[in-house]
Amino acid sequence: MNLRHYRGLRVPVLLLSSIACAATAQAAETAKPQDAGFNPLEFFAPLQLPAPANAIRDGGGKPGALFWQNRADYDLHATIDPASHTLTGQETITYTNHSPDALDVLWVQLDQNIYRDDARAKFVRAPWRRPGQPVTPTPSTQGFEIASIELEQGGKRTKADYLVDDTRMRVDLPTALAAKDGTVKLHINYRYTVPGTWGGRTAVTPTKNGDIYEIAQWYPRMAVYDDVRGWDTQPYLGSEFYLEYGDFDYAVTVPWDYIVAGSGALTNGDEVLTATQRARLKQADGSDKTVMIRTPAEVTDPASRPKTSGTQTWRFHMDHTRDVAFAASPAFVWDAARIDLPQGKHALAMSVYPVEGASNWVRSTEYVKGAIEHFSNKWYSYPWPVAVNLGGHGAGMEYPGIVFDGYDDKDDKLFWITAHELGHGWFPMIVGSNERRHAFMDEGFNTFIDVYASDEFNHGEYGPKRDGEYAPKGGNPVDEILPVLADHDAPTLMDLADATSEKYRHPVTYFKGALGLVLLREQILGPARFDPAFRKYIATWAYKHPTPSDFFRFMESESGEDLSWWWRGWYFNNWQLDMGIQAAHYVDGDVAKGVAVTLESEQKLVMPVILRIDYTDGTHEDRRIPVETWIQRSAPELTFPTTKPIARLELDPDHALPDADRGNNTSSLGI
Repeated sequence: MNLRHYRGLRVPVLLLSSIACAATAQAAETAKPQDAGFNPLEFFAPLQLPAPANAIRDGGGKPGALFWQNRADYDLHATIDPASHTLTGQETITYTNHSPDALDVLWVQLDQNIYRDDARAKFVRAPWRRPGQPVTPTPSTQGFEIASIELEQGGKRTKADYLVDDTRMRVDLPTALAAKDGTVKLHINYRYTVPGTWGGRTAVTPTKNGDIYEIAQWYPRMAVYDDVRGWDTQPYLGSEFYLEYGDFDYAVTVPWDYIVAGSGALTNGDEVLTATQRARLKQADGSDKTVMIRTPAEVTDPASRPKTSGTQTWRFHMDHTRDVAFAASPAFVWDAARIDLPQGKHALAMSVYPVEGASNWVRSTEYVKGAIEHFSNKWYSYPWPVAVNLGGHGAGMEYPGIVFDGYDDKDDKLFWITAHELGHGWFPMIVGSNERRHAFMDEGFNTFIDVYASDEFNHGEYGPKRDGEYAPKGGNPVDEILPVLADHDAPTLMDLADATSEKYRHPVTYFKGALGLVLLREQILGPARFDPAFRKYIATWAYKHPTPSDFFRFMESESGEDLSWWWRGWYFNNWQLDMGIQAAHYVDGDVAKGVAVTLESEQKLVMPVILRIDYTDGTHEDRRIPVETWIQRSAPELTFPTTKPIARLELDPDHALPDADRGNNTSSLGI
């Protein structure tokens, strides 16, 4: 009722006072601090996910009947000039528009422009400096230097009109690209200077036998046009990538003494490898043990190359991928071994590294093989022909079929970084989430699968995983996450990736993101429900672009569980958990009538929990208390049958939950 329409009515003062009090109470409820106590109505309220279900993305979190996704196929040729550290490239992009929309422009990502002096990214993070020292100017390059762009549309090739804005380029189409399978080709000629090791994800790394070129983000790449935002044109500020899938053919021309390792299958080994190297690769293809393809002693031997002057062009092909990267150097030691995949399939594990890293990296290919086999057997089979570990300056960076790590890494550190970067083959290389917006869907998901890879490799040789990504202090993860949950300045997992500062990037995106899935698997759903649902999620969204809403819906539908409370507390908020035993006593003071236990929650999050009943005779009994126990009560009282005297009650006896205060988890009061 709108009171303005009833001016003639006399509204009692008491009613107005009641309305005012209710409004005040509602405002007070809204203004409660993050660490206010548990509220069942708030905790179990229906959750409105960011993206609505529709015919494109359905209510079960799957691609719907009208799902579509555009495609980008690439033909690339790069030439490396060691004298100037430049890469000159020619590319042809074949872009297919499967959307229901005609497109009058194309957007292209120019990621090398992040290294320009005027890049937006330069203003996002404070410049690093040593304490007491002045700020050192960040090195820069000119980014992509575009020589020409031509459009091929309707059998006609014409010069393109385009506009470069930071790390994005808009290409205007003279004729709109038709909806539902229209195609256009972009022909681009370009060059850029490869940054030094300050470039991070892509760099020239000096070694005693020559430079290592760690080449990534090396060609103009199509932006994604999807059903969520249309053209997704977030600038490259430092967070990672969102890319279309397609097939790639690429060629790399380098000096005669260089070895090139890259994404996908080498297609002209007969031209660029010696007979000895081809024979060793064939041996490695059938070997569970690492086989040397190029030994440390052969690195400086001209006979380890099929020619001794000029250049060579290495050619590669890769299907069903969103990207390719490669490494090139005269300094590479090279070894390989077979990867055994489900259904009798196999791939090849390879490592390339300089002689400086030979002693550290002696087990690298063993680690590659072990990680890929674990991920394939447990979650989804590895789809590409090779998996390469590059020992470079230590970028710690992942690309489909190849990862860039540090040749100084060794032992557990090398295993953990190798498994982590290779794990990105599943998230986001197979399941193509938007890293630039939802980093937890790649870093958090990947760190989660790494936890179990560490437990399994060589009978737990490097388990449990305790590194900079997960429980970095080496303790119990549910204890180490507590400061993050208590930090009112910490971002949530759903916050924009670029808005998450370096202080919180690993604690929130990696650690909290992974622990959320560990808790979902081990404490909420159980492996018997979680594992099939997670496997099916990967298979359903392989080579597609799921959103967080798709994931949340999918896991609920497939596991048979309403998990709104978990998404709300752990993903949309940083709610803390502090469950305890408020009181306990025998019913009517009689042990034969059972024990009454009153629970409490001092924080906003509750979870399923084990209550252990320790008896005076030394035995114990565990009772699982479901989360629905709290659905109508903020201090539920439960009654359990007993037949013998109780010594103690304890919540979460196995220390499996992130309980902020364990001091109220036990009770012998009144027993």
